[in-house]
Amino acid sequence: MAYNRDRAEKTAPEFIEKVVYLNRVSKTVKGGRVMKFSALVVVGDGKGTVGYGLGKAAEVSEAILKGIADAKKNMVKISLLGDTIPHEVVGKFGAGEVLMKPAPEGTGVIAGGAVRAVMEAVGVTNIRSKSLRSNNPQNVVKATMQGLMSLRTPEEVAQIRSKTVEEINGK
Repeated sequence: MAYNRDRAEKTAPEFIEKVVYLNRVSKTVKGGRVMKFSALVVVGDGKGTVGYGLGKAAEVSEAILKGIADAKKNMVKISLLGDTIPHEVVGKFGAGEVLMKPAPEGTGVIAGGAVRAVMEAVGVTNIRSKSLRSNNPQNVVKATMQGLMSLRTPEEVAQIRSKTVEEINGK
């Protein structure tokens, strides 16, 4: 039976891949300096699933490919409310701290580099955010992911508390 390439392309989900940070590190050895690269990559489907990964290699392209593979292994589903987040949240990781607030339609993504990459990959188009402490890209991405993973929609909260959505919203 012949392999149907069109069918294989339709079943594979299309991912948004963003390189957040590239770093060149050098190790001094007897013969001189050995250069290596690390790449922090965020991968998402634009519909609420996102992951991040760190790849290290002797060449930039290999490091990015390793980062993408690591990010795809660590994908998580995020609770969204349309094209924004359901409520205000602060994500913390190490010295990184990120404040994220929902925004009305038309606001756009008001965020710094590392947070912006995560938001674009997850599919959030209206959000306000501020990196409060560290500006280290790895800590900022991890803090953003921690904050996004702690989000809960009113339906999820109602189910956990065995109440209706109206009781949770106070209506």
